[in-house]
Amino acid sequence: MTHHHAESPLGFSTAAVHAGQDFDPTTGAVVPPIHLSSTYAQDGIGGLRGGYEYGRAANPTRSSLQTQLAAAEGGGHAFSFASGLAAEDALIRAVMRPGQRIVMGDDAYGGSYRLIDRVHGNWGIANTPLDLADADAVAAALDAEDATVLWVETPSNPLMAITDIAALAEIAHSRSALLVVDNTFATPYLQQPLSLGADAVVHSTTKYIGGHSDVVGGAVVLGSDAAADDLAEQVGFQQFAVGAVSGPLDAYLTTRGLKTLGVRMDRHCSNAQAIAEHLVDHPAVERVLYPGLPDHPGHDLAKAQMRGFGGMVSVQLRGGEPAARKVAEGTRLFQLAESLGGIESLMNHPHHMTHASVQGTELAVPENLLRLSVGIEDVADLIEDLDKALAGL
Repeated sequence: MTHHHAESPLGFSTAAVHAGQDFDPTTGAVVPPIHLSSTYAQDGIGGLRGGYEYGRAANPTRSSLQTQLAAAEGGGHAFSFASGLAAEDALIRAVMRPGQRIVMGDDAYGGSYRLIDRVHGNWGIANTPLDLADADAVAAALDAEDATVLWVETPSNPLMAITDIAALAEIAHSRSALLVVDNTFATPYLQQPLSLGADAVVHSTTKYIGGHSDVVGGAVVLGSDAAADDLAEQVGFQQFAVGAVSGPLDAYLTTRGLKTLGVRMDRHCSNAQAIAEHLVDHPAVERVLYPGLPDHPGHDLAKAQMRGFGGMVSVQLRGGEPAARKVAEGTRLFQLAESLGGIESLMNHPHHMTHASVQGTELAVPENLLRLSVGIEDVADLIEDLDKALAGL
């Protein structure tokens, strides 16, 4: 007598390699082909083959990436966009109307704040930036009847604040607000916000998911209940009607990156931990911001809701802005560049680079802060590179 067992859910890395990646039935090619066609021949008027009609509406390469992204986040729906900001924009327009308000962290990514404040602000969307660690302040802000979305980024960029996703989900849902989590820094390998109560997850897939600094993209991932199905219909409509889709080659590169996310993140995490521990004792360093350090205020929380502490390390230097500038321009392996999450180590001075758009606002970043995107190189080489640059101070 045979026993039929329900299939157990696949582990993260198995799903990342296989979800949406079935071999090509015609040739057996184990890597699905990149479909570059912008339009699809119909089998008689309105007879769509596999649901494909026109490239803005759907493309098989993008569809397979979306299946893969949903599996990686443990969600039911995913949408792949031309950039992280395009993804955020579509989600905001899907769920918000003029006169409503977003409550968000006062340490949010500068680009998200610029989109919300200066683009959607002109269309009547208000925002309240505040310290998300203050649960009472968050609850009070959400009590305003126009507050409909709570926007969370954890770890935050670049101050590495850790926010309790499950606690904020409860606060948001008790006030009929949606919880959106930007999971770019943590990645779906280290953290799965939907399982902690988030309604939507957004990513800049340019960063760790693409992982090789060679593709720009974004994603919205939603859950699998009836409310998520409704939300997916709204986001899907925005994507189709406005058209900020990822192209097939970008979708393919993102798929290729996502397949190795687990092994890359393990190395990013171990390298970042070693560098953070090394820099803590350096005489030129005022403060190291990394959730893997036991004295980081969010350490225990990060341990509870994340699988690892990530590859991003922020450092504040005793010598102020001049020291930060000198180190940023004095490394060899850490390249001075915007963005993050690639296999190579990057360094940036957020005050003048990634977060220049929030200078002079409550989201401004300390001038003595450097943000390190720790790559997958040999950690001894990275530490030597940093030591040499710091020795020049």
